[in-house]
Amino acid sequence: MPKSQLKIGALLSYVVLALQNMVGLLYTPFMLRMMGKSEYGLYSIAASIVAYLTVLDLGFGNAIVRYTAKYRAEGKQEEQYKMFGMFFLLYCLIGVVALCAGGVLYLNAENIFDSSMTMSEMHRTKIILALMVVNLAVTFPFSLFGSIITAYEQFVFQKVIAIARIVLNTATMIVLLNYGYKAVAMVVVTTIFNFLTLGSNLWYCKHFLKIKIKFGKFQWGFLKEVSIYSLWIFMNAIMDRIYWSTGQFVLGAFAGTAVVAVFAVAIQLENMYMSFSTAISGVFLPRVTAMAVKETDGKAISDLFIKTGRIQYCVMALVLSGFFLFGRQFIKLWAGEGYSDAYIITLLFFVPLTVPLIQNLGITILQARNQMKFRSLLYLGISLVSLGAQIPLAKYYGGIGCACAIAGALVLGQIIVMNIYYQVKQKINIVEFWFEIGKMSVVPVIMTVLCYYVLQRFDLNSWLLLVIGIAAYLVVYLPLFFVFSMNGYERNLILSPVKKIRKKFG
Repeated sequence: MPKSQLKIGALLSYVVLALQNMVGLLYTPFMLRMMGKSEYGLYSIAASIVAYLTVLDLGFGNAIVRYTAKYRAEGKQEEQYKMFGMFFLLYCLIGVVALCAGGVLYLNAENIFDSSMTMSEMHRTKIILALMVVNLAVTFPFSLFGSIITAYEQFVFQKVIAIARIVLNTATMIVLLNYGYKAVAMVVVTTIFNFLTLGSNLWYCKHFLKIKIKFGKFQWGFLKEVSIYSLWIFMNAIMDRIYWSTGQFVLGAFAGTAVVAVFAVAIQLENMYMSFSTAISGVFLPRVTAMAVKETDGKAISDLFIKTGRIQYCVMALVLSGFFLFGRQFIKLWAGEGYSDAYIITLLFFVPLTVPLIQNLGITILQARNQMKFRSLLYLGISLVSLGAQIPLAKYYGGIGCACAIAGALVLGQIIVMNIYYQVKQKINIVEFWFEIGKMSVVPVIMTVLCYYVLQRFDLNSWLLLVIGIAAYLVVYLPLFFVFSMNGYERNLILSPVKKIRKKFG
């Protein structure tokens, strides 16, 4: 594969990430005001329901990428084509199952949401649900071609299509919202662009990659091998859906669409928060995989775990402290009146999430050592406990109660149990890790406490005042954190590029 595919593809990945966050920050407030809380809540409820059906992928998408790459390396082209045929048939079957499951949900929508929705809201919810289910059912068989493009490392095409989809979808929705169209139109537009993307992938595979799909005797032995590989990926997908899609569904059943809209805003901010960490950790994945294979005593991996955790914490501590201080006013200006609870809900997500986000190199270590079973089973169990707690808490305390159940599960599973597991079973020095994080936390904690009391004297009731307040905080925070919280290696990560630029243009 040409190196340019890797380099340009990596660059475009960051463009996609930046666009997604930009759309989230700039388009969302416009959409909220044009749609209203009730309509946005309807869309979020239907989207959360359909999100559960996406787990029917069963982890096969990842398996297609892995085994295609394997067959390509071995020069087994015919086996590739037969494998594609097998997966296409499997995905067609999965699409039919998704359509049937969606049909059952559609027919029982009144029984699920009758107490929390008006007749008009119920009618629109059923239309949105039907459109989303059809979209998903068609997506399953044709998602095969997206996985093939990934396996063939054609990153540039993929990312260009993703960028075009984000830009065109957002632009189309802005026009339609201005003409008064709302949630149903939003789903129709999303469906159209999804079909165009799937068609583009099919066209690229056929005309440029010359892919063929061959149907023959079903390979039950190979399917068993693939299923074992896909099992833990599938379980992680279930856990992810239970954690982050259950809330809207539960709240839709017990609290109504307005509460769902507020909760959905917090979920969107949570997704942005997570992206800050995952973007940083990606550059270390090849290195830790090689180390896991060669390492004997585990000290080098443990040291890298601490090093990357510190680097990630540099970013996460700033975002967390900044949101604690300015988040309430930001949400008021960004989302509008009536979304104040989103601040508390978002904090309930941010605080416990910070720990697994600065420790997400641990996932790579477990993958490299082929020891994902414990984590997958633990997270699945804890997410089910979270679901059980969400129902009564959502009933009596709304979105905040639902968020407390999720936060409690994060603390129990992803912080307490996993830190013990890393220390005892994986021989990662978690005690030293927390000692290092503790040293780094002195400046953020002191700054947060002092600035909290200072901000009580000011009302940042406009974007200008809010920007000035954040800028003033950064002017004080960044130099103090740079000097007192960062070590020599971390400071050099910032200073080295600056020195190169000065040397080049100086």
